[in-house]
Amino acid sequence: MSNPYKTREGGATVTIFAPYDCGNHCPFCINKGEYANTEGFSEENIIKSIRIMHEITPYCDFVFTGGEPFANRESLQRMIDEIPNTHRLFINTTLPLFDGQTEQDIIDFAEKNKDKITCINCSRHLQKYVEESPDELLGSLPVNVRVNCVLYQDYPADQLPLYLERWIKYNIPVQFRFDYTVTTPENLYDQSNDPILRDLKSFSKYIGLDGCRMRNGFHFDYKGLELTYHRTLPYSTIVETDENGTTYDILYDIIIKQNGEIRSDWDESVLDVEAYRNVVFEPYDLKVIEGDLSNTTF
Repeated sequence: MSNPYKTREGGATVTIFAPYDCGNHCPFCINKGEYANTEGFSEENIIKSIRIMHEITPYCDFVFTGGEPFANRESLQRMIDEIPNTHRLFINTTLPLFDGQTEQDIIDFAEKNKDKITCINCSRHLQKYVEESPDELLGSLPVNVRVNCVLYQDYPADQLPLYLERWIKYNIPVQFRFDYTVTTPENLYDQSNDPILRDLKSFSKYIGLDGCRMRNGFHFDYKGLELTYHRTLPYSTIVETDENGTTYDILYDIIIKQNGEIRSDWDESVLDVEAYRNVVFEPYDLKVIEGDLSNTTF
């Protein structure tokens, strides 16, 4: 670390990579290579790191991702058990079904943890890259659910309305995502050269925009269904100098890797844990930029 840390009130979001592989091969997944060799993966070390992050920021958000968190429910349960209820908890998943894991198993898991899980973010794309569990399963879960869909390269724009119709019957909010590997500070807020934004405005009611230094969301209403178009930068540290001349590394995301190592960004940057104990907090800079978003969920 070259600069002292700063983060938003409550603490940077902590994303945990599941310490086991998934059977998926989504073309836009940049994490798959990390699971080619699982040597050194450690649930025990991840739990130690969860405890450290809770000690420093007892109100931060936790996110489980991978890989596939639901590829090993027992391990996922043990890690969740280490997260006190002061934290919001999100799970990024495809909700896989396989020999030994049924729809009822996932429903029972959600029921058991419904007081902890803030939202299950389920990937469902326009093109099927994985064997998908039934849509009815998402509608049956006793927790908040959101569908995430990456609009990857030459996405079939004509299929967007039909895709949204798929989720109206369950009233499950949808978040379309820009390919964050090509997001830059220059195009993060660009509205004039974005075909996705143009396509969504052609058949949905645009409600407004919120955002911060790092990410944003364009909000829409499609026949009463909540729809968001999300962009985020491919890194999570902003370097800024304040009015007093102090330069900070401003952290939005902290990563717990499969071996338990704690990083300050999505690359190889290792978090200086002792320095983070002295992190400076600032108000979260996420704000409404245009429109009225008082009735939106995400």
